[in-house]
Formats: sequence, C-alpha cells, structure tokens
Amino acid sequence: MKEVTSMDEKAGRQTVLVVDDSPVNLQMLGKLLQDEWNVKVATNGKTALQIASSDDPPDLILLDVMMPEIDGYTICRILKASPETMDIPVIFVTAMNQVEDEARGLEMGAIDYIVKPYSAAIVKARVRNHMELKLYRDMLKNASRIDGLTGIANRRRFDETIETEWKRAFREGEAMSLLMLDIDFFKRYNDAYGHQAGDECLRKIAMTLAKNLKRPGDLAARYGGEEFACVLPGVSPEGALKIAGRINAAVREMAMPHEDSDVAVIVTASIGVATMMPAEDEGWKKLVERADKALYQAKQQGRDRVVVSEKP
Repeated sequence: MKEVTSMDEKAGRQTVLVVDDSPVNLQMLGKLLQDEWNVKVATNGKTALQIASSDDPPDLILLDVMMPEIDGYTICRILKASPETMDIPVIFVTAMNQVEDEARGLEMGAIDYIVKPYSAAIVKARVRNHMELKLYRDMLKNASRIDGLTGIANRRRFDETIETEWKRAFREGEAMSLLMLDIDFFKRYNDAYGHQAGDECLRKIAMTLAKNLKRPGDLAARYGGEEFACVLPGVSPEGALKIAGRINAAVREMAMPHEDSDVAVIVTASIGVATMMPAEDEGWKKLVERADKALYQAKQQGRDRVVVSEKP
C-alpha cells in the first residue's frame, strides 16, 4: 500500500494522525475515523514526525508502539521534547497489555492507551473525548495569547510566533521582516482626550494593522503600551517597506484628532522596518533590535514616517 498523508480532508474538522507500519491497520482505523475527523496516516516514525511538525499539524495522534526503525516510545519522546509538537495529544495503540508497558507510555507523555484487538466503539469514544479536551485547551491557549484591549495578538503570542517563524525561515532559506510601530505623542493624547479615548485609539490602530496584513502567516501584535509589531515571514525589504507605508497612510486616513501633537492635528505613527536572513549564529531578537532602532530613528527624524534599518 502506498503511504497516504491524508484521507477525505474537509475544512473545519479536527485532524487525527494514524501512525502504523501495517497497511491493514491504517486502512481499518482510517475508515473508522474519517466520518468524524480528517485523517492523515504515516507508515513510519520519520514521516509521522514530519507531519506533526508541519504547518498543518494534527490535533491528535494514534501511535502504534511496535514500529520499525523508530518505535512508538521514541516517537512520543521526540514529540514531547519539541515546543512545536509537545501539545499534540498521543494515544498509543498496542497489543501489549502489561501494566509496566502502559506506565512507560504514560510517563513519556501519552494521554491514553488502546489495546489490540480493539472495539470500534471504544476507539471512537476515546478519540472523541480527547478531541473535545484538545479543542477546549486550544480555546484557553488562544485566549491567553490575545490582548484584552485591542483584540489582536499580545506580547506572549508575538514572542512565540516570531521564534517559530524565525526557525522556519532559517530552514527554508527565506528572509523575515518586522515592523515596529509607535503612536506619536500618545501620552499627550491620553492627557488631552482621556483614557477611554486613548483605549479607543489603540483599538483603531490595532484594527488598521490587522486589515493591512493580507496573508494568513502575517501577525499584528500589541508589543506594549502604544507600541505595536507586525511579523512578516518571507517578506523582502521592498515588500516590508511597502506594507509599512500603507499602514502609515492608513493611520493618517483615520483622521483621529490630536491637537496636542507636534507632528499634525491628527493621530500619526512612526514605523521602523527591519529585514534579515536568519542565520545559525543570530536569533530573532537581533531582528527586533534592528526594527526597534529604526523606530527610534523615525522618532528622531521627526515622527510620522517610515525608517528602514540600515544593513550592518
């Protein structure tokens, strides 16, 4: 049987990855589960790990213990050691029924065991229960990564996203761009118009950022206070400058009054732009440092402008 990586994929459904070196077992479990979930399959550990760490990871993994080359225990240990895959629940499928074997799997991070020969009803019930728990955990996780005031990503999600995208850009040999934006004379705005108006200003800026980032992989985040950041994976310096210019113009087009600004009678923003090719000896914090420095230069040069980081 040719190895298949997906079965009957339908949008909006959760995905289960079935890992087994037996084509018969894969076919049986695939047919059993595909009515309720999208199903991906792998016949070896290497493929399973690739699928789990891909841009479209599964929500749950059914993992056979006895596998050639890399056994199920080793696969589980690798999954749980990686930040990218550690939250994917793993259910072992095995012919073993010894207490010590089950304990070993649970200690490695598996959430459940299904023993062969299995009941179809029990398999579906356990998968359904763990999928519901996964959905609930994902909702809580996402809520903890949203800025309560603006509704866009918070600093925690920014840090996680830029680290993940930096690693991906390094693997794929792509450039990565970052915008850092600061609202000009925002303290004066708060003092003149009040904190409620200040909060509304922050919300409008956040929505403007979100509207101007067109690709699913781009991220707009509130970095802190009146400062925002935009993560732009795979975007060239020219592309990043174009997006920054569009955002700068969009902020002005909102025409929010700001009589106490030294720049204009409306709210304006300063933006710093930086682009890097990720290298093994430099982390993503260097990209933030360069974008932040460019932002500082934008303020020094008079605000309400875009400044691109100089190449080192």
